[in-house]
Amino acid sequence: MKTMKEITNKKNLKMAAGVRRKNEGLVIIAVLWMVVVLMVMSAILGRKSRLDMKVCMARMEAVRCKWACRAGIEKAMAVMNEDETENDSLLDLWSDNPEDFNDVMLDQCVFTVRVTDESSKLNINTATKEQLLGLPDMVEEIADAIIDWRDSDDVPSGAGVESGYYESLTYGYMARNGPFRTLRELLLVKDVTEELFYGEDTNLNGRLDYNERDGQESPPADDGDNVLDVGWAAYLTCYTSSGSTGNTEQTSTEQTQQSDTQQQTSSTQQQSSGNQDRSSGNNEQTSGNTQQDSGNIQQSSGNTQQSSGNADQTSESTAQEPAKVNINTASDIVLAALLGGGDEAERTAQSIIAYRDALVDGIEDISELTEQGILSSDVYGQLEDYITVSSNTFTIRCFATANRNGVSGTTLQTEAVVDRSTTPFKILFWYQQTSN
Repeated sequence: MKTMKEITNKKNLKMAAGVRRKNEGLVIIAVLWMVVVLMVMSAILGRKSRLDMKVCMARMEAVRCKWACRAGIEKAMAVMNEDETENDSLLDLWSDNPEDFNDVMLDQCVFTVRVTDESSKLNINTATKEQLLGLPDMVEEIADAIIDWRDSDDVPSGAGVESGYYESLTYGYMARNGPFRTLRELLLVKDVTEELFYGEDTNLNGRLDYNERDGQESPPADDGDNVLDVGWAAYLTCYTSSGSTGNTEQTSTEQTQQSDTQQQTSSTQQQSSGNQDRSSGNNEQTSGNTQQDSGNIQQSSGNTQQSSGNADQTSESTAQEPAKVNINTASDIVLAALLGGGDEAERTAQSIIAYRDALVDGIEDISELTEQGILSSDVYGQLEDYITVSSNTFTIRCFATANRNGVSGTTLQTEAVVDRSTTPFKILFWYQQTSN
């Protein structure tokens, strides 16, 4: 028989074995937890690394697309600079140039350029109510609101509104009470929606993209008829043929301030002349010299005042400068609106387009419209100061897309309004879209 000691030792051995197995199980569980934690950390780090790589790639693509857009705009300006024709039409290289403007490869990017003649549009700062009503989907309330936005008073006209209405909105603001500075400012006017402004062409590229013909699947909302419906942005501008925004009041004010400054300088010089005259009593020779200098200063003062008068005269002539529409590039809708709208205006607009399309270089002189019997002498006399056959102000839009080995990557759009009447071209507006 086993002694008590043996039995005790056996029990102790069993207990030690149980403790050892328990400890081994805890170690295995701890190791498994460590493996799980390491796997989770690896997954997080891997995901973060992939995300960082994508962000880095997108930023590099955005930089390449930015400079591709800049190259496209410079290319368009170079083409316009080489245009030596006296008139501008849709057959010129700045308008019809697929070789230099469509799908141009540059540093793993593809860019496309589209140039629009701002003189082919109706100027929103000078258009009459009747002309505005000639635009598609325009109603009297919006036409009056546009006129109230641009006029200098705070008195509503017709069905329009003034600053009181805009200040009462959730995020209130004041009416401009001055000329539109950019066309997108039109979106601030009462009842003007993005649908009216952009139509289906929300990116203003002149093409019917997939999201612009898929109905309600993706914004913008469209009718899905595979026909691009453009909005008012295609028919309106805030730039004149000389490149200004029609802000003649501001120009006049600046010139008047310059005139006032010159007159103030003249008064200071005359006061200085009087002080020199008083000092001349102490020394007759110095007095003679001082009086002679005083006469020169007074003469200079007269020249300054004369220069001030010239500045005012320049201001007055600038204020009278009309916004002209290029009949070689304007659409039938713009021409009909310019003529006041209606069936007769639409027929006349179609006649103008049919006549210019039959010419190789477009209409070279506006007098051809009367010679061909398209416009009567009375209508021609009313429009003579508001139509032209040449242009100086253009909008250049460049669309760049990064090329990832045949797959489209980051896209970017740059928009510039340029005035080519100066050398080098003057940039009137610059818009850089955020990359996506």
